Amino acid sequence: MKRTIFGVVLGAAALAASTAAFAHVDVALGVEVPGMTYAPAQPVYVAPPPAAYAPAPVALAWRGDDWRAREWREREWREHERREHQWRERAWRDHDHWGY
Repeated sequence: MKRTIFGVVLGAAALAASTAAFAHVDVALGVEVPGMTYAPAQPVYVAPPPAAYAPAPVALAWRGDDWRAREWREREWREHERREHQWRERAWRDHDHWGY
């Protein structure tokens, strides 16, 4: 019985001592030098740029230029390219692959 009471008293004392060990007072002294204080920079918030929209496409027409003339020029250009391609193919075939 004495041992039990002694154990309970010892446990209560240990519990009281451990909580008292955390109760302490802090004292801090600071020395400030004028003009040498550090302050972190304030965050800067920038608005996003405004949305940019491309202008609507515009149909271009030149004076004195009609669709027939444009079609004729395009047809002539395509015919020229076709002839140029045929000439290159023929030259490649006839000259034994350029002789290299």
